[in-house]
Amino acid sequence: MDEISRGSAEIIDSERIENLVRGYLEGGKTYKVKVGFDPTAADLHLGHTVLLQKLATFQKYGGEVQLLIGDFTATIGDPTGKSETRKTLDRATVLENAKSYQEQVFKILDPEKTEVVFNGTWLDKLGAAGLVGLTTLFSVARMLERDDFHKRYKSGQNIAISEFLYPLLQGYDSVELQSDIELGGTDQKFNLLMGRHLQRSYNVGKEQAIVMMPILEGLDGVQKMSKSLGNFIGITEAPNDIYAKTLSVSDELMWRYYELLSSKSLDAIARIKDDVAAGTLHPKVAKENLALEIVARFYDEEAATAAKSEFDNVFKSNQLPADIEEFSLENGCWICKALVDCGLESSTSQARRDIKQGAVKLDQAKVDDENMKFEAGEYILQVGKRKFAKVKVG
Repeated sequence: MDEISRGSAEIIDSERIENLVRGYLEGGKTYKVKVGFDPTAADLHLGHTVLLQKLATFQKYGGEVQLLIGDFTATIGDPTGKSETRKTLDRATVLENAKSYQEQVFKILDPEKTEVVFNGTWLDKLGAAGLVGLTTLFSVARMLERDDFHKRYKSGQNIAISEFLYPLLQGYDSVELQSDIELGGTDQKFNLLMGRHLQRSYNVGKEQAIVMMPILEGLDGVQKMSKSLGNFIGITEAPNDIYAKTLSVSDELMWRYYELLSSKSLDAIARIKDDVAAGTLHPKVAKENLALEIVARFYDEEAATAAKSEFDNVFKSNQLPADIEEFSLENGCWICKALVDCGLESSTSQARRDIKQGAVKLDQAKVDDENMKFEAGEYILQVGKRKFAKVKVG
């Protein structure tokens, strides 16, 4: 139970979870653990894997994972935490993203103990009568108690009726799957409780326990990990990038990542923390070990070792990466445009700012002229510590 509750923000009905685990350990009886993903993007980042890690823990103790792909609900869009109605996705995009998700989750989960299900299987069949029946089981007043809906209603912002359907449909998934436990982020509490409410309303004979995991902070240590905020570590990124990004987190945030992302036991992590506090282990070495573990999980030990070697060469020995992407530019190309064309900067205005801050190098020498233009030749462009491009100017 210590391992199951590790890192969790809140557990509802922990006694039920304990009984389920005891039933497995004493009699080999398995139970169903549900988690839902709306495949609104093709790739997962480490923030998503917090739930996957917890599912893997349940699999060790008798949990049969129900990995629910919300192919139906993704076309509505989860309104959780949103200040406006989300744009809907077409089913073809959702299914393509779902295929990518399945390829990625089995880097963590045991496929033999995982059932992949699509809620379109039963929600497509629910029909108009079934949907109307579902809406009679929850009131508008109760729906408006939800924090994001309440704020939008009070401020006069639009709330589409379809958004009221989303938590009902997520809860109905638990009715169809007869889930014993459901996992989700802390922002999903309303939707997770809906599953318990509807299992009771439909006389399923059980009410699912709930495990809520915290939202993982991104590399900035402040906001949640998000691709749109650029503070993420994608699990399909190159090993070198995963390793370097992990090392960039603060020493304080490192322990948060250990707790939520590492497969090491709580006792092992406590010993590492004690060694760092006692000065017998440098925090940078502890961080390197975490980075190695994360890279090895999504690739292998060899890739992790190679990523560490590459990082040490570039950042400790001031050498260039072994593999730098090449770009061809026209003679007289403006430095700021070149940085954008090579994918090193998002805009010429950002390029100007980085040049002024001394973050841009040309052949390892700082660039201080934001109006510089290239002459014919070959160059190495660099932004910060991790972004490189080989430039050939004709």
